[in-house]
Amino acid sequence: MDDPKSFLNPDTKIAGILAPLSAIRGSNDIGIGDTEALVELARWAAGKGFRLIQILPVNEPGSDHSPYNIISSMAIDPSTLSIRPEWLPDIGTAAMRAILKKHDVAVLKSGPVCHAKVAALKHEVLAAAHRNLRGPRGDAKRVGEFEEFCEEEADWLHGYAVFRALCAWNGNTEVVSNWPVEHRSPIAATEWSATLPAGRRARFDELVDFFCYVQWVAMSQWLEVRRAFDELGIALMGDIPVGVSIYSADVWAEPGIFDLSRSSGAPPEKVFQSDPFTMKWGQNWGFPLYNWEAMSRDNFAWWRRRLQLTRSVFHLLRVDHALGFFRIYSFPWRPEENERFLPLDEMQARELTGGRLPGFVPYDDATLENREYNRRQGEMLFRVLLEETGPHRIVAEDLGEVSPYVRPVLKALDIPGFKIPQWERGENGSLVPGSDYERLSMATFATHDHPPLRQFWEDWFKEATTNDAKNDSLHEMKALMAFCGAKGLELPCPFTREVHQALVKGLFASNSWLAVHQITDVFGLSDRFNVPGAIGDENWTARIKGSINEWDFLYSEAVSGVAESISASGRLPA
Repeated sequence: MDDPKSFLNPDTKIAGILAPLSAIRGSNDIGIGDTEALVELARWAAGKGFRLIQILPVNEPGSDHSPYNIISSMAIDPSTLSIRPEWLPDIGTAAMRAILKKHDVAVLKSGPVCHAKVAALKHEVLAAAHRNLRGPRGDAKRVGEFEEFCEEEADWLHGYAVFRALCAWNGNTEVVSNWPVEHRSPIAATEWSATLPAGRRARFDELVDFFCYVQWVAMSQWLEVRRAFDELGIALMGDIPVGVSIYSADVWAEPGIFDLSRSSGAPPEKVFQSDPFTMKWGQNWGFPLYNWEAMSRDNFAWWRRRLQLTRSVFHLLRVDHALGFFRIYSFPWRPEENERFLPLDEMQARELTGGRLPGFVPYDDATLENREYNRRQGEMLFRVLLEETGPHRIVAEDLGEVSPYVRPVLKALDIPGFKIPQWERGENGSLVPGSDYERLSMATFATHDHPPLRQFWEDWFKEATTNDAKNDSLHEMKALMAFCGAKGLELPCPFTREVHQALVKGLFASNSWLAVHQITDVFGLSDRFNVPGAIGDENWTARIKGSINEWDFLYSEAVSGVAESISASGRLPA
């Protein structure tokens, strides 16, 4: 097969799949998609003509398990790791099975993701593997490779591992504000650990070493994934989250490069009708803002280090919320206070915040001077990103309230942006034909934040046949079918096989370099992975029905239709 680097240029149109790794059921996973399952997915996808798999962030998340609320910009989520001895050489089959017997693996595998239980199981296996490596029978060669990794990655790894050890020391919580004062900064923690009695100091050092070990295993496995993708001639697209948790190793280690006074987010959007707070105030993500001036003093070393490590695994990177590099919407309160502010008007909110309201920083676009400042900042920052990734290796998620200077800057830098057909409209309100899309773009019907196509369609059909909104809903159905080149359908109609195939084919027929369907849209499912603003055990837990090796049987019509559409669109490998 072709090396992905040979076809990753806009001259070659590519068909792709977006699939949250957690939602994929591999042959050997234990309740969550892992590195081994991702290689399985790549083999399946390559066999259908796909040349790209896009996944969500694999950074280590916080206790809410959101892949966009990460506690490290560098560390990989241990839950993504395969714990089978073939992928984890430091654990034997018998030892692994003994641990698995203590957990109800059948239940974990059959239902939605139970993040806490899966994490606990994998932690137990990884801890046993670490003890084996450091024990008297540990493989000396592997010990040497591990220690070499620790030295090479010391500039971020040691601080991260200390932070994670302190999380464990404090009852497995990353909420630094609940820790003792002597743990809340690297300097204080170093002084504290030096005063520990020998036994407790050894235990703490062992914890630090363990968290370094987990990241060594993680990088080793993910580099194996990269090699497998290279051999299959299929590209892997990763995701750079827009922010990091305020309770992250990054903020703990380098608070000065962040603005901790405001909480990042996005302005109100009517599309999120299930969330009244988002409708009124916007999305309050809770991430601290970047202090760009402070970051510039060392030539953005934090960003460069982050991109260098991520690019070693991924062929392409989606830059989350690209608009935030130009200006970002932010809140003067934390997400925990959202409920308090929901019923208030602007005057009442100002009384509680000292006069501040949610809004854009560094500046809004109210004046020419503000717009020019924002434009120059975004251009400068994306040039930094390009210096580390090279051309045609990042895709900017330029969705939301797009300022008029954003897309011209991205175009001038040869950075692809997103094209969501429902949102790309001409002056008369009609959908822009896919044939008119810039080649340097990525076309998709939905992101992880949106309902899948089937849900959109079924909502339109319900409205078009039951209430006063039928004209608007019918118009949307007709517009989307016109975009797809589908003729002869009597609308409104339910979500049928014919509708599904038209939607799949229509996106692939666009002129965009990358045309990516969410995995639920490939199969015509209504499962949803994330509801913005939702906090609870059910968010980010959905899994696709059936393991990968069952898909051809379970979704036979959809699979054959997709393969035909890829071929017809000219997106098949040469």
